[in-house]
Amino acid sequence: MSKQVLGVLCSGRGTDLQSIIDAIGRGEVDATIALVLTDKPDAYALTRAEKAGIKALCIDRKQFDGRQPFEEALIKALDEAGVTLVVLAGFMRILTPYFVRHYAGRIMNIHPALLPSFTGAHAHRDVLAYGVKVSGCTVHFVDEGTDSGPIILQAAVPVLDDDTEETLGARVLEQEHIIYPKAIQLYCEGRLKVDGRHVRILPAQK
Repeated sequence: MSKQVLGVLCSGRGTDLQSIIDAIGRGEVDATIALVLTDKPDAYALTRAEKAGIKALCIDRKQFDGRQPFEEALIKALDEAGVTLVVLAGFMRILTPYFVRHYAGRIMNIHPALLPSFTGAHAHRDVLAYGVKVSGCTVHFVDEGTDSGPIILQAAVPVLDDDTEETLGARVLEQEHIIYPKAIQLYCEGRLKVDGRHVRILPAQK
């Protein structure tokens, strides 16, 4: 099986990107990152990519007249780089069906809550407001809804009585950095089978 080629989309610090770069460096993820894309020119993810010798581009949404021209530019860059799996790592734009259909079954995202609960951009705030005792993170395939695609892996994190968004977010992020590379490697090994809403993890080949 040929090695998967990743295109990683980020909007901010790029800590999930760094966890993937590090996992590849340790030989835990059998893939290459061909391209890092951001939608913000000041995203630190660009610096992380540069330090790792990975091609990085900013495609600024503000420079486009509408969502489709913006997504067309994303697709052009990803396709030209030969990307086979799109990895959303803190990409703070909702992708339209136009983009999702182009990469159907080949887009992953990580969300900082246990889906299907607490979707959207303010998961930690919503978790604390609701008073749940357990939160966590979810890696899922991206479909045409918001945080609604089939779930690949999840990790649970206790919610403490004195938690703030920052303290809870820091503990969840530690788990993100563990399970996102694992999910990518399962994809690279061809071990993820999607059956409706269910993602079956197939046994490793001997």
